[in-house]
Amino acid sequence: MKKTFLLFLLLVGLLIVDHRGQTYESLIDPVKIRERVKRLSADDFEGRGPGTPGSMRAAEYIVGQMKAAKIKPGNGKSYYQNVKMVGIKADPATPMTFTGRGEPRSFRFGEDFVATTGSQTSNVSIDAEVVFMGYGIDAPLYNWNDYSGPAEDYRGKVLIIMVNDPPATAEEPNLFGGRALTYYGRWTYKYEEAARRGAAGVILIHTTESAGYGWNVVRTSFGGSRSEIERSAGDKTPFLALMSWMTDGMAKSVMEKAGLDFEGMRLKAGTRNFKPIKTGLRVKIDLKADVTRFESPNIVGKIDGADPKRKNEYVLFTAHWDHLGIGEPDATGDRIYNGAYDNASGVSAVLGIGEAIAKMPKAQKPKRSIYILFPAAEEQGLLGAEYFAQYPLIPLNKIAGNVNIDGVNFFGRTKDFSALGAERSTIGLFVEEVARERNMTLEGDMRPEQGFFFRSDHSPFAKVGIPAISLRHGDDFVTPLTGTALEFFSNYTAKYYHQPSDQYYDWWDASAMVQNAELGMAIALKIANSPTMPRYLDTDEFSLADKKRMRN
Repeated sequence: MKKTFLLFLLLVGLLIVDHRGQTYESLIDPVKIRERVKRLSADDFEGRGPGTPGSMRAAEYIVGQMKAAKIKPGNGKSYYQNVKMVGIKADPATPMTFTGRGEPRSFRFGEDFVATTGSQTSNVSIDAEVVFMGYGIDAPLYNWNDYSGPAEDYRGKVLIIMVNDPPATAEEPNLFGGRALTYYGRWTYKYEEAARRGAAGVILIHTTESAGYGWNVVRTSFGGSRSEIERSAGDKTPFLALMSWMTDGMAKSVMEKAGLDFEGMRLKAGTRNFKPIKTGLRVKIDLKADVTRFESPNIVGKIDGADPKRKNEYVLFTAHWDHLGIGEPDATGDRIYNGAYDNASGVSAVLGIGEAIAKMPKAQKPKRSIYILFPAAEEQGLLGAEYFAQYPLIPLNKIAGNVNIDGVNFFGRTKDFSALGAERSTIGLFVEEVARERNMTLEGDMRPEQGFFFRSDHSPFAKVGIPAISLRHGDDFVTPLTGTALEFFSNYTAKYYHQPSDQYYDWWDASAMVQNAELGMAIALKIANSPTMPRYLDTDEFSLADKKRMRN
């Protein structure tokens, strides 16, 4: 009797651990997670640039892996949601010239500036007045409007705009989120707002501090081929004829030509009483571009939930499958931007998670369904995710939450992790549980000024009210990094981000990748089995969108 009772206690204990402290690492295959990254970042996939033959081979490979993993198609009988796009590659021999106030001054494409067009045409000629618009923000929430002057100050003009948010002050320490970058600080917002105002173009001023990355990233990301969602006939969405970035050195040269105190202008732009400054200059650029029209698919799959009442609700995984394709050669002559960390690793992790859940016995399967979206063209401005949010294949009000993975830890196992956006919604409770059960430290946003919450595919879903997080690995390594791993980790942004050197290396730690993937899986399963769907907190900026979506 005593032995039977002890055995009963042991079984109860095992069940408690299984329910409250279980990790799913044994269900995720480390060999496959490594092989998938290696294959997706191989040279014959040509850097997975949207619309290229190499990218289509990569898409077919991903679909093949989903089929092998028993993940069902997510669009009827198809694994694809085709997104019609326009590819635009500006002529790198194009100069940009400023006239007025003395001799004309010309600047070089790539060295001084990069440019593209939103007109989706092969020839664009600009000859327009230049206006300094400060931060280019209209934010009623913060009682801030750089566009408060008359429309003739900006309509039809080319606007020079600073990236990032206006700085917080001692009087207003939480202005524009304090240290944290808001959407108003993102370069995408600057272009969108200027287009809504009828500007002819925008030239953004780059600094490494304000952008969070060096000019080399802008040059490779924005100076090559760019893609946009194709506008249909009759589409009235406003666009900019010129979308450009320039170096801080070029900006200083332009303002010097205009006879203006550039540093004083920057300081003035950080105040509410800023008004647009006419520079007295005109900018001229004849931009010729190769324009191609193509389709690049969102790749979609699903795993049915076990609860008949909740299987029509979903937990959404996202991990973009594209990268930058073929571009400028690096110092070694390598022109293929393989995107191993960004984001072959994320796709591999989500494939591993999907395979693990699909193979679960029915009694262990999540109550809600799991929907997997590998968005296209994230590197072009979150285009695939934006398209899905606009044309969803599942009802937005049936999506319980979104777990995004963009870059998976391959350096070594960590004692910590973060989930960007967790504090915004009740998903945060599940994230805290997962951290506590694994005895891991849950970090907040370790670099809030970089605005990572708005830089990946969960952001379009947050904007339509879906509680979303983006999983990020920690930096408190169980075994301190040394050698090549330490060098890669320490210099990722400067030397590897959006460069041909972001490749697969044999020293990658597959067990660290499994640990990272398992965290995403555990959070998703808690959301999938929750009695109620997560919601944004009433104090969050996405709360109104959440309430609106749930009314539909």
